[in-house]
Amino acid sequence: MAKYRKKPVVIEAVRFRSGEQDGCFNADVIAGNIRYPEDGTMLIRTLEGVMCAQPGDWIIRGVKGELYPCKPDIFEATYEPVEDNSNVG
Repeated sequence: MAKYRKKPVVIEAVRFRSGEQDGCFNADVIAGNIRYPEDGTMLIRTLEGVMCAQPGDWIIRGVKGELYPCKPDIFEATYEPVEDNSNVG
């Protein structure tokens, strides 16, 4: 069996608290990709089907613009902050 390393990819992510997020997913709500049930969760239509995000989960925007939830322990084991140099110059 061969071994493989995940390619370094920069993603955008936000920590989901509970209920509707302030404006960061408005376009996805309008497009029908996100719903906020009354139980404080977030339902996200992903490439694999509808997934439920719990408060404390990370919501990741992937390389193709897709959204999906990620549990905090998996997020911390997989991702690290990137220094943003886009405003330098």
